[in-house]
Amino acid sequence: MHNPKQQFCGRTRREFLWQAGGGFVGTGLAAMMAQDGFLASQAVAADGVSTWKNPLAPKEPHFTPKAKNVIFLFMYGGPSHIDTFDRKPKMKGMNDKTVDVKTFGRGGHRNQGRIVEPKWDFKQYGECGKWVSDLFPHVGQHVDDIAFLHSMTADSPIHGSALLMMNSGSILSGRPALGSWVNYGLGSENENLPGFVVMLDPRGGPISGAKNWTSGYMPATYQATVMRSQGAPILDLNPPQGVTRDMQRGMLDALRGFNEEHQASRQDNSNLAARIASYELAYKMQQHAPEAVDLSQEDAATQELYGLNDKKTQVFGRQCLLARRLVQRGVRMVQIYSGGNHNDANWDAHGDLEHNHNLHAGETDLPIAGLLTDLKRSGMLDETLVIWGGEFGRQPTAEYAKGTGRDHNAYGFTMWMAGGGIKGGVSIGKTDELGSAAVEDRLHVKRLHATILNQMGLDPNTLSYFFNGLDQKLVGVEGAEPIHQIIA
Repeated sequence: MHNPKQQFCGRTRREFLWQAGGGFVGTGLAAMMAQDGFLASQAVAADGVSTWKNPLAPKEPHFTPKAKNVIFLFMYGGPSHIDTFDRKPKMKGMNDKTVDVKTFGRGGHRNQGRIVEPKWDFKQYGECGKWVSDLFPHVGQHVDDIAFLHSMTADSPIHGSALLMMNSGSILSGRPALGSWVNYGLGSENENLPGFVVMLDPRGGPISGAKNWTSGYMPATYQATVMRSQGAPILDLNPPQGVTRDMQRGMLDALRGFNEEHQASRQDNSNLAARIASYELAYKMQQHAPEAVDLSQEDAATQELYGLNDKKTQVFGRQCLLARRLVQRGVRMVQIYSGGNHNDANWDAHGDLEHNHNLHAGETDLPIAGLLTDLKRSGMLDETLVIWGGEFGRQPTAEYAKGTGRDHNAYGFTMWMAGGGIKGGVSIGKTDELGSAAVEDRLHVKRLHATILNQMGLDPNTLSYFFNGLDQKLVGVEGAEPIHQIIA
């Protein structure tokens, strides 16, 4: 007797499974052949006409670059410039004096304040004779390779918006991060690792969260991959139990094949294409990332150079060493956060300035110097741009009636850059005698971004992404010039 349960669409169950399986394998085979170029002409983009291209494929720069990679050492919370690299000798002896000075921070606008004189002595270092605080004796040994920017300014003295500006060029949410622009402009040199990596402080992330490393209105392909400072650097890197790499490869090939077969009939397949690219990267990272993050491959002397043998410095030191290994393998940009969560968990010294800065400088000074030493001895510093700084600086006056805490200062603060075609042993710009505001060669954050793009071989005023009716740029539609005084 005929059993209808044994049939499906006029075929037996066995025939259905055989034909469905054959189609599935054929789709995967087509995808694999397309990857090898055999069926490349059939792989089209979202418009159904032009050839589909991997968005992270290496791209030609606008001109010959001086840097290939960026390592951004982000001191979250706002380090005090007048206590680190911007010496103010006239403030000595002024402690607790009330002075007329305009400030604007978390406490609002003020016209007077109580002076908190610098709490650390300064010494001269290097052939250039740069004055550096006792907070950074190891970094001080590298001043001849560093360009100090003492007149940085930003548009906001509030952490959330200031972080967004430093990371994306705008105080508004939804803009692509600096690393996303670099990825978009140049692609990736290593298809097996992310082009943009962020490492957070184990105490927590910055107040505005993932907005600081998102790709904004660009495809998700360009956003950062977050790596942890403790335990496995990348979560869920290993496939689930029972799932083999062959199974993953088959599923991925089938998805790519489905996309290529149907994309011509869809008006917009960019989201699916981005997801496929993300799955592809995850698959490749399972094979290649474990080697890249395996610090046991480094000799004992190198690990000691970064401070991995000291509990105080081992977390940030591990991140700096990971950053060197990643850029060595073609990762375009790595951003490392010193400071997380709130209050004294980061550089936001509203209470006890000495406790706060001794803690965070003590954790970072040796690893940063180790990174610079390691990059220079290997010849990588010539092509690796290293940046140090926070979202703003701190005021010369106390925030409260008692104590040494300083409020936020976006009117004038210090950042520095090294390597990647940047002049060493130079200092650009000045703040006033108290360090309350930039008074010479004022440098907006957009000019910092313009300099980074320029060193990477990208014209900051040409690199654009069309969105919302405008050719959007990292430096804004109005444009910005690089800081030419520090470019070698």
